[in-house]
Amino acid sequence: MGRGTTLFLRTAVFLLGLTVLVLCIFWLPWMADTTAEGYPAFAYLKYPVLIGLYATTIPFYFALYQALKLLHYVGRSQAFSVLSVESLKWIKYCAVTISLLYAAGSIYLFSQNALHPGIALTGFAVIFTSIVIAVFTAVLQKLLKSALDIKWENDLTV
Repeated sequence: MGRGTTLFLRTAVFLLGLTVLVLCIFWLPWMADTTAEGYPAFAYLKYPVLIGLYATTIPFYFALYQALKLLHYVGRSQAFSVLSVESLKWIKYCAVTISLLYAAGSIYLFSQNALHPGIALTGFAVIFTSIVIAVFTAVLQKLLKSALDIKWENDLTV
């Protein structure tokens, strides 16, 4: 993979992380305040929801860090290495964690009779996307591990 391609992907990962950071700092608190003022019956959910959303950013940023490490390995022609398999494993775990956190949040909101259909659709979209990322990463991880095993066997026979 060319240097320009990995630079483009690193820039995309950086911009994605920056966008989520700006949303978490400015948009989420504003939206929580607006929602709490507009629906005073559910104002008590403001901080639990914010904490839950901020908790999902931890595995998100860790997955972005692992993606940057993976791009670093690709840029150094070390894509077929144990380190790449480890990065993919951690990305898979992060995607599963995000999915579980959103599922737990949806269950909590449902138990409080506060799971608005729009919130439910957004939550289910995030859960579905995270599961797709986890499955895709697991397939890539298995494929890369198989390629490493074949490479190791060929190195032994030569």
